[in-house]
Amino acid sequence: MGPLAGIRVVEIEGLGPAPFAGMLLADLGAEVISVGRKSKAKPRPAAISERGKQSIALDLKSADGVEALLKLCDSADVLIEGFRPGVAERLGFGPEQLHARNPRLIYGRITGWGQTGPLAQAAGHDLNYIALTGALHAIGRRGETPVPPLNLVGDFGGGTMFLVMGILAAVIERHSSGQGQVIDAAMTEGAANLMHMMQAMLAAGMWQDRAGSNLLDGAAPFYDTYRTSDDKFISIGSIEPQFYALLIERLELEPTLFANQMDPRQWPAMKAAIAEKIASQSRDHWSALMEGSDICFAPVLSMAEAPHHPHNQARGSFIEIEGVTQAAPAPRFSRTPSAKPTAARPLGSDTAAVLAELGYEPATIDAMLAAVER
Repeated sequence: MGPLAGIRVVEIEGLGPAPFAGMLLADLGAEVISVGRKSKAKPRPAAISERGKQSIALDLKSADGVEALLKLCDSADVLIEGFRPGVAERLGFGPEQLHARNPRLIYGRITGWGQTGPLAQAAGHDLNYIALTGALHAIGRRGETPVPPLNLVGDFGGGTMFLVMGILAAVIERHSSGQGQVIDAAMTEGAANLMHMMQAMLAAGMWQDRAGSNLLDGAAPFYDTYRTSDDKFISIGSIEPQFYALLIERLELEPTLFANQMDPRQWPAMKAAIAEKIASQSRDHWSALMEGSDICFAPVLSMAEAPHHPHNQARGSFIEIEGVTQAAPAPRFSRTPSAKPTAARPLGSDTAAVLAELGYEPATIDAMLAAVER
């Protein structure tokens, strides 16, 4: 099931963005085979990024392990790897080696800095990558240190999503050319693209190049979060004039104070008045008053609370797999819907079956399994 049924993806075990890319492709119906380097045959239902995949273990520092990977890629549509530049080549399964055997292979590479450039070989993490793009500088309260936005912006937004987009584009292009190609997905460049709207506003003189000073970064009183009387939070995004007017009406605030919505000089006083009003009642009170209206409102839910919200429940936005609550596959398709994912398989549990499919004899399979279990 799913629009990618019939596509085979080989994913080399990695951290964060690469396995998430494999998970998304598996959610869409692709056959994803995750290649680990050690066999640890134990249940791992909480490994959400490994859901829906097969798991094999190969010693990729041995000639036999690399040869098995090469054979596996002979029948694959996509390979995903997240090594530092040049590592896959040194191990014997770089793009040239694989394309010599399978010219149709789409070779997806994901790194923080990209395959080339002065920083290509440097270590880094999400926070470093988004720091280089201007994104981290723009996130936070005025006068305070930048706020790490989890690792959503660099790893998963700028990295995984752009890698998956590149892979899907290459799959479409291959229909006309018959050829695979290499995808160089750099988290820095993806994150920089995510900043497109702020870049445009900066160029138009509509954005100040400092955090906590703009329409969408928490400076505006009508686009921010507020603490409630029960020490919880709500979010308000009443940007459009008609939504803003409804906000002032529902909060029963003095209209004259809020007459000049887009005057930043008035924002501190406006925000103080809204904060005082919101702090007088509970989150549930404000939800009952504003949720579902055109105010553009939502309660700020914790990770534990989110799956129980009526809207999320009505749409089935969260699912439970072997006791682990997680997001359901997205987006949704009218004709080729995604199946409910299966839980992560134990590491290496599909090694024997996949090697047998590749034509290996039982004795050879036993020897290769022993190599990765040591």
